[in-house]
Amino acid sequence: MAKYRKKPVVIDAWKIEPAIQEGELAQAVVDGKLKYCEDGSVLIATLEGTMQGFPGDWIICGVNGEYYPCKPDIFAKTYDAVE
Repeated sequence: MAKYRKKPVVIDAWKIEPAIQEGELAQAVVDGKLKYCEDGSVLIATLEGTMQGFPGDWIICGVNGEYYPCKPDIFAKTYDAVE
């Protein structure tokens, strides 16, 4: 067994807030990658299929431009803000 370190990658991320669709997120809605639901959740077309994010979760844009949801506790353990 060998040990590996995750490569440092800078990502774009947005906290899911009801009905907020700005900038790149608005374009992702137009492109059919994201769909905001009446209950404030978001349906996200991922490489693994459709996933659902909820208010307080994060939407992450991956290294290949794909989107996926991330729970706040996992986000806090995995990512640091970049100045």
